[in-house]
Amino acid sequence: MRTLENIRRFRLSDTFIDPYKEAEVPWGPLGYVTFKRTYARRLNEFDADATGTEEWWQTCRRVIEGMFNMQKQHVFLLGLEWNDNKAQRTAKDAYDRLFTLKWTPPGRGLWMMGTKFIEERTAAGLFNCAFRSTRDLATKGGYLFAWMMDALMVGIGVGFDTEGENSITIKEPQFTNDTLVIDDSREGWVDSVHTLLDGFFFGSRVPKFDYSAIRPEGAPIRGFGGTSSGAGPLIELHNNLKELYTAKVGEPITSVDIVDTENLIGRCVVAGNVRRSAALAMGAHDDRQYLEMKNDQEKLYHHRWGSNNSFNAVVGMDYTWHAEQSQKNGEPGYIWLNNARTRGRFKDGPRFDDINVAGFNPCVEQQLEDAELCCLVETFPAKHDDYEDYLRTLKIAYLYGKTITLSNTHWPETNAKMLKNRRIGLSQSGVVQAFNKHGKRQMLDWCDNAYEYVQQLDQEYSNWLCIPKSIRMTSIKPSGTVSLLNGSTPGIHFPEDEYYIRRIRFSKDSELLKTLSEAGYNMEDDEYSPNTVCVEFPV
Repeated sequence: MRTLENIRRFRLSDTFIDPYKEAEVPWGPLGYVTFKRTYARRLNEFDADATGTEEWWQTCRRVIEGMFNMQKQHVFLLGLEWNDNKAQRTAKDAYDRLFTLKWTPPGRGLWMMGTKFIEERTAAGLFNCAFRSTRDLATKGGYLFAWMMDALMVGIGVGFDTEGENSITIKEPQFTNDTLVIDDSREGWVDSVHTLLDGFFFGSRVPKFDYSAIRPEGAPIRGFGGTSSGAGPLIELHNNLKELYTAKVGEPITSVDIVDTENLIGRCVVAGNVRRSAALAMGAHDDRQYLEMKNDQEKLYHHRWGSNNSFNAVVGMDYTWHAEQSQKNGEPGYIWLNNARTRGRFKDGPRFDDINVAGFNPCVEQQLEDAELCCLVETFPAKHDDYEDYLRTLKIAYLYGKTITLSNTHWPETNAKMLKNRRIGLSQSGVVQAFNKHGKRQMLDWCDNAYEYVQQLDQEYSNWLCIPKSIRMTSIKPSGTVSLLNGSTPGIHFPEDEYYIRRIRFSKDSELLKTLSEAGYNMEDDEYSPNTVCVEFPV
């Protein structure tokens, strides 16, 4: 007998899936090892008797069923029309195009879509972009850094600014004899950092931390996935923050303190085996202390590697000093924030519907309001033979991005921005390969026409789902490991060499390391990231 839950869940049939179990996947040179290292979840999360991790056909099924189930639940909740036959046809096309790597969700989507964690706890893990301003540091205190830590721990890349500098004076915390047993959860780690920072920001009470409840190193993390690092990285973070701020008591917080705090958090997240932390700091163009932070080699190697550091450039300013600084280590980056607030494509002239943009995600391809998230979806035009085929893929990619905007996070202020803006980023990777395959002029025509097509799609599907149209929909992300799956050049990057060594980071407890070592791949400890090994792959 079918329950109401079964009727309302979306599923692809086993008959449809079966041929894909033996079908060949068009992997790139590092595609399979990247998939197994980064996106293949443990099978016992879904079947208690299963062993090992997913194969590609299983990941594709989890992602597509999760995507269409999210649509279906939204439609049922609002009492709207749902055509299951039409949905099945679209879902099968989406599955085939994902299996053949014509498009992919962001890496976070490959890892988290279709899991109980997303359905039962928070959908934040489906997003790959975030921005948080520190301008309200005087009132929100440690919560802002706790929010950033929380976001990093569910896999979101976080941008932040230094606008909170000089807004508070560092105080001596009221250290008490009370004991706080830190819960063995993401929330437990985040809350402890929140409490400690509020002690220095507001002079509030800080108990003794008890780490005994945190599971030992190597134990599985059953909700989000991965394995535990033990309490070590959190203990180190607490000690680093105490050292940083104890020396600053009585002084106003600086932009360097703000960036150091986030960088130390990023170091903890990386060491915690959850993800390779990604962050962006955005400071003032005339703040030389901030702009010279990475000149300190000792601190750079310890934690200041933890963010890309950029500044808000002003049109007409003198860039001489900044250019000389950039020659030393490639930073700072240059951001013209006003352009992001008032422009889309420059050919279209100014626009003022996104004037509340406050910053960017870590790779600066997506502008965001404070506390806003975005989901970027990749398409690969070089994997298509004609424009009509690419449009069919683009429709699927659009549907994935728009579907993610139907979900809620566990942050009320974030949900308020998301429900209003519905921001998504349809991207392309392998752009130079597409130029080579189709011709540069033809590819520019593809992009121009597809931009208009996406506007039409958004009108149609926003009306069906009874939600606002998306404030922004396109982007060119520099990609990351996702483009490795099918061997595409990331984003608009040019291929630099025919032969090269690609280094990939692995957690030291990864089950893949033994196999890779036996296969003869060179390995060495990562000098920047604790608990991490770099493996060299000749390509």
